[in-house]
Amino acid sequence: MTSPFTLAACAEMLWQEKPFEWRLRRLTELGFQCGIWNWTSHDLGMLERSGAVFSSMTGYIRGRLGDEEGAAELLATAAQSVEVSKRLNVARLNLHGTGLGDRGLPVIPCEVVTGAMWLKARDTLNRIADLGDRHGVTFMIENLNLAVDHPGVPFARIEDTLALVSSIDRKSLVLNLDLYHVQIGEGNLISWCRKSLPWIGEIQVADVPGRMEPGTGEINYHGVARALKAMGYSGPVCMEAFASGDAEVALQAFREAFTI
Repeated sequence: MTSPFTLAACAEMLWQEKPFEWRLRRLTELGFQCGIWNWTSHDLGMLERSGAVFSSMTGYIRGRLGDEEGAAELLATAAQSVEVSKRLNVARLNLHGTGLGDRGLPVIPCEVVTGAMWLKARDTLNRIADLGDRHGVTFMIENLNLAVDHPGVPFARIEDTLALVSSIDRKSLVLNLDLYHVQIGEGNLISWCRKSLPWIGEIQVADVPGRMEPGTGEINYHGVARALKAMGYSGPVCMEAFASGDAEVALQAFREAFTI
């Protein structure tokens, strides 16, 4: 049996004691594409030399969706990220409702999202899609959980990200459907996969609780994989998770969960 999906893993979270280039090379040797976070944290020459195929990276440096000042900053730094993505041949550029700082917390927390902020977010994402169209790149907006990891992030729930992306409905703007965050925030993973299917650009996974590889928590990821295949999804699935022990054992558990 083989996986019907393109499998990737987040290099930021595995082998954290090893140099980053080593991690990229090892993931490549093991047959995985690589996910990275903020490109400004890395030497671009090193990323190029690694030989990795990059599934995704953060597609902005600073900014917010829901206000004019934040939108201007988001668009400006997204344009910078586009140039880096071309240099590294990154498939997808990831966005959030607001800039994230230490431990994934919002740089500027937002407890109440107003109607005006929704309208501005939709306008901002349309302009992001324009940027994607001009340069032939794909942006994704990622859902996050508010209860554990990302309190105070606006437009974080899968309901929010799906509403924005589906209402815009452009090929250059898709969903990064993070099932770890969905499980904590909403549950009903297969139902949300089905609702989101026309707009999914990538699926990210980790088990709950603990944010470690499939098989360490409560999610039946092999069942999710079977359902995704039955729906006709055959795109990228990225393990954005810590390893409970040996990283290669964790990666094998991930591969087995998504092999059908």
